[in-house]
Amino acid sequence: MTDNRSKFVKYIESHQQDLINILAEAIAIPSVSGDASYRPEVLRMGKWLHEKLGALGAQTELFELGRQNLDGHDIELPPVIVAKYGNDPAKKTILVYGHYDVQPALKSDGWDTEPFSLHVSEATGKLVGRGATDDKGPVLGWLNVIEAHRALGLDLPVNLQLCLEGMEESGSVGLDEFVERNAKTLFKDVDAVCISDNYWLGTTKPCITHGLRGVAYFKLTVHGPAADLHSGVFGGMIHEPMTDLVHVMASLVTPDAKIAIPGIYDQVAPLTPEERKRFEVMEFSISDVDNSTGSKSTVSEDKVEVLMSRMRYPSLSLHGIEGAFAEPGSKTVIPAKVTGKFSIRLVPDMEPETCVDCVRKHVESEFAKLHSKNTIKLEPDHPGKPWTVDPNHWNYEAATRATELIYGVKPDLTREGGSIPITLTFADALGKNVLLLPMGRADDGAHSTNEKLDLSNYVKGTELLGTYLYEVA
Repeated sequence: MTDNRSKFVKYIESHQQDLINILAEAIAIPSVSGDASYRPEVLRMGKWLHEKLGALGAQTELFELGRQNLDGHDIELPPVIVAKYGNDPAKKTILVYGHYDVQPALKSDGWDTEPFSLHVSEATGKLVGRGATDDKGPVLGWLNVIEAHRALGLDLPVNLQLCLEGMEESGSVGLDEFVERNAKTLFKDVDAVCISDNYWLGTTKPCITHGLRGVAYFKLTVHGPAADLHSGVFGGMIHEPMTDLVHVMASLVTPDAKIAIPGIYDQVAPLTPEERKRFEVMEFSISDVDNSTGSKSTVSEDKVEVLMSRMRYPSLSLHGIEGAFAEPGSKTVIPAKVTGKFSIRLVPDMEPETCVDCVRKHVESEFAKLHSKNTIKLEPDHPGKPWTVDPNHWNYEAATRATELIYGVKPDLTREGGSIPITLTFADALGKNVLLLPMGRADDGAHSTNEKLDLSNYVKGTELLGTYLYEVA
């Protein structure tokens, strides 16, 4: 088996251009799930993957999830792709999850290259394009593993099952119910789950992730006059919705990133000395944050405090205001209605329902202090629970050994600041261990302009995924 693994690794090393070519094909499909006008492209991406997997010899099926109303458009939900490669009862079965949809991207957003055309930089080794690291590169890593074994005439050391969705960037609509409904049928033989949809802590050392923050998203709307008004005519005469909204939103979080809503921190699990030690030994520096953000804006110079702020404590971020004048130029308008958007990242032992209750009470209390005649409405949107698991499990041991074989170092054991709600669904519905095995680096810029995946991470990441399967076996 060791000899087969070596053959696989050598094959990947010698076929790097093939890896780049298939990624370029995938990047060229603008599968943006959050925009109704792009939905045909998401469906096209699903069909493309379905055909690629079929050509590799996998038993592949598309499962329709129905329809949704998106921005007033009744459109088809992207299908879930379930593919199986191998059905040997003597082998373990690993379920892999990934998503084939991406965030929006326009050249005018500040991209140096066309976002849906893969740009390969020979000078830097960067593969730039929307979806390169989130999540098309990692998904294709698994296809590359299958293709290499097929080309070499080798059987995979485990049975591999893939579950790929096209709505992760838009709340994974319909996926939770799909997994729960098929836990004892489609997924009945699964021994463990592996997800590659997160990133290294820094840029030089790989990691394995055993926890994720959940998320509760909120829309806060203030209604005022029946229509937009002229500030010269009505300014000073009325309670303005924008003024009310800004006051309330400013009361949610302090400038040093502490949540100001009573009751939030009361829900957080106590920090143990053993847990704190994990953060102390992680290879990380404040400069890693500065390099990722292109600034020097961390709220602390204490490495451990910064890491815990990302991984084990909740955070609140203000995202924007809908309905306000945001175009170039000067427009002296009083908006009739404005909607503020913010989210809270949840951690153990926070429950989304309890968090929403705390936010609602705080918003009502702060708005009452304004004595405004306007009205305010809070709308929570698809909250997801946090997830963490004990890493003392054969699944994590296999991933650790595989990382040491490919990268020559023992990986950091991290919890991720982001949210992948389906992780908890897999853990609960299947009752199996779930592992997060990242491919990309912290500076990849997922969701940002010039999103990239380093070629070295793509190649070695593919080798890692395949080696992990050997270590599982």
